[in-house]
Amino acid sequence: MITLTKFQSKDEFVLNSDLIETIEETPDTVITLTSSRKLIVEESAKEIVKKIMDFRRELGKFAR
Repeated sequence: MITLTKFQSKDEFVLNSDLIETIEETPDTVITLTSSRKLIVEESAKEIVKKIMDFRRELGKFAR
C-alpha cells in the first residue's frame, strides 16, 4: 500500500500498488488501475515507482 495525493484537492489516500496497470505523465500523472479506473495524482511517475519499491522492500523484511 502506498500513500498518494489527489490532484488539486491535496487529499491523501492509500492505494494498493498491486492494482496499478500503468502510470503516465500527460503532463499530469495518471494512474490506470487493473479495473480501468483512472486516478490523477500530484506525485510524479518516478516518485510513485520509488514508493512502490520502498513498500515492497519493507514487505521483504517481514518475509524472512
